[in-house]
Amino acid sequence: QVHLVESGGGLAQPGGSLRLSCAASGINFKLYAMKWYRQVPGKERELVASISSTGSRIYTDSVKGRFTISRDNVRNRLSLQMNNLKAEDTAVYSCHVSAFGRDFWGRGTQVTVSS
Repeated sequence: QVHLVESGGGLAQPGGSLRLSCAASGINFKLYAMKWYRQVPGKERELVASISSTGSRIYTDSVKGRFTISRDNVRNRLSLQMNNLKAEDTAVYSCHVSAFGRDFWGRGTQVTVSS
């Protein structure tokens, strides 16, 4: 059974920082590409960042230079360091893995950026 559990969301001021984590189980974590998505009510889910099994990173344009995705293959943990947060970063952030022919999602963690 694949489980993804996010943590680290909360309230931040514009210009502030948050670090999200995603604990993964049920997969050989180091073999899989991992992704962070975000979703705002009424809008489509957006891919924020991805990291391959070899550590290659891709970011959506709006977060380049502000967000950093990383992985810890010993602790089976995915992270997203978010700096210089903006109001438009407010969303529910979820981690994702495609494994065993399926997509798996965590329940998500709310990030709210507001003064």
